[in-house]
Amino acid sequence: MADFDLGDGIRKVFLAGIGALATTVEKGQEIVDDLVKKGELTVEQGKALNTELKRKVAEVKEETGKTAETPAEPAAPAAPAAPADEA
Repeated sequence: MADFDLGDGIRKVFLAGIGALATTVEKGQEIVDDLVKKGELTVEQGKALNTELKRKVAEVKEETGKTAETPAEPAAPAAPAAPADEA
C-alpha cells in the first residue's frame, strides 16, 4: 500500500468520469435518432433535444474540469507511532 499515489488515483477516477460522460452522450444521441426514425419526435424536436443534451454535457465537463484543477487539501501528517512497551 506504500506505493499508492493519490494523484494517480484521482486522475483515474476523473478519466473514468469523462469516459462515462462520453458514453452517455453517444447513447443519448442514439435514443434521439431512434425516436426521430419512429416518428415519435420531429426532426426539429430531436435537434433541440440533442442541443440541450450537448449543452448540459459541456456544463458538467466544465464543472468537472474546475474541480480537477483545484488542488486537493494536503492530508494531515500522521502522528508518530508510540514506542512499544518492552517486557
